[in-house]
Amino acid sequence: MKQYIVLLIASLSLVSCEDVVNVDLDTAPPKLVIDASIKWEKGTTGAVQKINLTTTTDFYSNTIPVATGATVVVTNTTPNTPVAYQFIENGQTGEYVCNNFSPVINNEYALAITYKGQTYTSKSKFMPTPIIASTEQSTKPGIDGKDSYEIKFYWQDNEAQDNFYLVGAKNANIAYPEYGVLSDEFFQGNSMFALYRDDKLKKGDVIQYSLQGITEQYSNYMNKLLNIAGSDGGNPFATPPATLRGNIFNQTNPNDYPLGFFHLAEIDSDSYTIQ
Repeated sequence: MKQYIVLLIASLSLVSCEDVVNVDLDTAPPKLVIDASIKWEKGTTGAVQKINLTTTTDFYSNTIPVATGATVVVTNTTPNTPVAYQFIENGQTGEYVCNNFSPVINNEYALAITYKGQTYTSKSKFMPTPIIASTEQSTKPGIDGKDSYEIKFYWQDNEAQDNFYLVGAKNANIAYPEYGVLSDEFFQGNSMFALYRDDKLKKGDVIQYSLQGITEQYSNYMNKLLNIAGSDGGNPFATPPATLRGNIFNQTNPNDYPLGFFHLAEIDSDSYTIQ
């Protein structure tokens, strides 16, 4: 397709000129993008869950196309007593909702999506998550000589297995949550913590933070995704230098793989007000 890029070149005398350059760009066929993160907030039933389906689009588009008309099913594959949960689309939004989901920790679940004659599948374990046990605040010297606030939240690692964690934090100074991936390689069976620091934090600011237990495969996936975002100054909308494949497969046409990941976990979250 033809794209039009306007180059504005200002001279030293502040007289500007405008050139129109026609650029022929190859547009790849759209891929299905599957946001299938099932999260069970501690203290809730976990009955309401959502899966979002979109498609890729051309580089200059400002609109993300939604994938409507799909069939979405998540099945608890427990032997002898499998239970299938239907995710019904909310209008034509690409958002598929289940209101009677029943999460069971450590059980394996299967995802099946049928969209435009193609079937996409995946399997993943429902991961447990420890509780956030405590939070502490300290101050550290900032780059400009002023003290900055540092927040740590702690949890107890399970020594019986190798564990991986996804931690997140959000405050009013940033537009989107920030994430990090941790493992218990050097802390197995001990108290672990995640550290959050922002030089713009001030007294009264509220930090929202979360903890999820994740599989090693999802840990590797998120590590790569976060590295891609970090390579462009942390911009979450940066164009990735390479396609990042998840754990969802196209059974109809394996070469036309989707983007996204099927992930299920408990999530514990809390908030802290800077003192």
